Amino acid sequence: MTSPSPAELALERSAPLKAVPVDPARSSRRGAAITDISLDGDSFWGRRQTTNADATLAHCLEWMERLGWLENFDRIARGEVTIARAGWQFSDSEIYKLLEAMAWELARRPDDVLARTYDDLVERVAAAQDDDGYLSTAFGHPGLDDRYTDLAMGHELYNIGHLLQAAVARMRTSGPHALVEVARRAADHVCREFGADGRAGICGHPEIEVALAEFGRALGDDRYVEQARLFIDRRGHGSLPVRPLLSAEYFQDDTPVRDADALRGHAVRALYLSAGAVDVAVDGEDRDLLNALERQWARTVERRTYLTGGMGSRHQDEGFGDDWELPADRAYCETCAGVASVMFSWRLFLATGDVVYADLIERTMYNIVATSPSVDGRAFFYANPLQQREPGSTPRAGVNTRAEGGVRAPWFEVSCCPTNIARTMASLPAYFAAVGGDALEVLQYAPGEIRLGGFVLRVETRYPDDGRIRLTVIDAPEGMRTLRLRVPAWARTADVAVSGSAATPVAPGWAEVTRAFTSGDTVDLDLDVTARFTWPDDRIDAVRGTVAVERGPLVLCAESTDLPTGVRLEDVRIDASAALTSDGDGARVAATAIARAASAPSAVPYGARTDAAPGRSFDLTLIPYHRWAERGPSIMRVFLPVATAVR
Repeated sequence: MTSPSPAELALERSAPLKAVPVDPARSSRRGAAITDISLDGDSFWGRRQTTNADATLAHCLEWMERLGWLENFDRIARGEVTIARAGWQFSDSEIYKLLEAMAWELARRPDDVLARTYDDLVERVAAAQDDDGYLSTAFGHPGLDDRYTDLAMGHELYNIGHLLQAAVARMRTSGPHALVEVARRAADHVCREFGADGRAGICGHPEIEVALAEFGRALGDDRYVEQARLFIDRRGHGSLPVRPLLSAEYFQDDTPVRDADALRGHAVRALYLSAGAVDVAVDGEDRDLLNALERQWARTVERRTYLTGGMGSRHQDEGFGDDWELPADRAYCETCAGVASVMFSWRLFLATGDVVYADLIERTMYNIVATSPSVDGRAFFYANPLQQREPGSTPRAGVNTRAEGGVRAPWFEVSCCPTNIARTMASLPAYFAAVGGDALEVLQYAPGEIRLGGFVLRVETRYPDDGRIRLTVIDAPEGMRTLRLRVPAWARTADVAVSGSAATPVAPGWAEVTRAFTSGDTVDLDLDVTARFTWPDDRIDAVRGTVAVERGPLVLCAESTDLPTGVRLEDVRIDASAALTSDGDGARVAATAIARAASAPSAVPYGARTDAAPGRSFDLTLIPYHRWAERGPSIMRVFLPVATAVR
């Protein structure tokens, strides 16, 4: 192992560890460390964290070893000529995301076996690094193309970005480590190669920006934040070569970041870039840049985001469509875009304290992040459509080439989503609470314990199945303090009660309790999580005449598995004037299966209006979207046609 550098040893002596993914240098608000919050193991998120630790991390490692993605590093370390390299040019990044996940998990739940596996992986990565800090298994070595000969699609800087984020996780959870030194040398190489006096290039896939900014914060070195700013300012001037079927917009290289009105192009790239731009704006106190990003977030959420929080409506470029272009059956909604959306929104929340960002994080977490992995943590959705017209086929036992197969698959040819899920699940508590001034802000609800801002709180709830949340004060700082609880925008009614006092209605936003807290005090928040109809904006042509059902933060869906025998989902019409009935973690609604007249052979599917006759009536079962396809391949839809023109 490489010994810690003098700079790292100095950091070890001076800087306390803060196990947070995001730590703004200039902000009055700070997020919880992952060690500040512990989740009960039998809770919605607690079960998923445990599965991630017990199954997903090993699953990802096994696949990358099996496919030769790790052997790529060994070959470079041995100095061999590469004849047939395994994996895409960005496969290095998956090892780095896995290392990041492992670092967060080791802080959450120390494990000797995982620690040894982690150190072994770091040794293999470090052995492949060049003397000048360059690190890549796809370029710059015998048998491979030269360094930086394909900035548009080569992903060299993207890969290094994920290396830096992995190092940040290690630095903030255990202090100096060999991986941090590897990352520092790589970051120094990037600054020399692409600094103000170097080549004026950018990476086709943003990621290096957000990574450099956070790496600079972790090491207390503004050079890296400045390099992130350079990359952001260079983007949007058409410097990247455009490939067939793509465009400058795909790379966010058509318009400078400060001038854009909404996110566009490849969704994951746009969201990673925006997250990094927030970091640069906050640390540089650049209010104009931050205003531009807030504006882009608002328009993107208002016009280009699905009910699930998913982003990206086009398959061809995995990108955003135009305003209101949100087809349910062609929704791409890549899992990685959901992760990146959380990264962007979290940074905006820390910068502004606006609760709307936490609302979107909740929507995305429950309906994209929680949807992707299977119950056993060994299969994943890459794309997350809101309608599946045909049952997906059983996934191949090997690598799956299709991202939108309608079933969770164990691995993909482009397998960015499993490792992104792994690192997000491992760092999950970081998004649950924050400290703003002298207030403790509770943003997401799960049973467990919060130790933050001088408070120790016990949280008891069955959320999201039940909207009752009780916070019991175990310990509190002296004097007057504020406990601020998020009231989601979807809550039609909500009330708060303190230590048995009468409940007081509260509106969406914040429920604030200010007092001198003492041990034993309780704060009860009661949110209405009964099922409700949600109507799409009528400018979304693809789902006009339909309605969705939500229950608390959960989007519900109808699945063919729950239909009566002989009923096809395409023939189901729901009665939106009837009452919704809660059913476990889902709901039931009155529905009719229409009776269709036989069409003429070979006729086009158009003609004079013929209203289908109502057929059998039944109660339609709706389940949480995050559970769809768990019982096998199925047909599914979120937005359901209505039987009457009720609005």
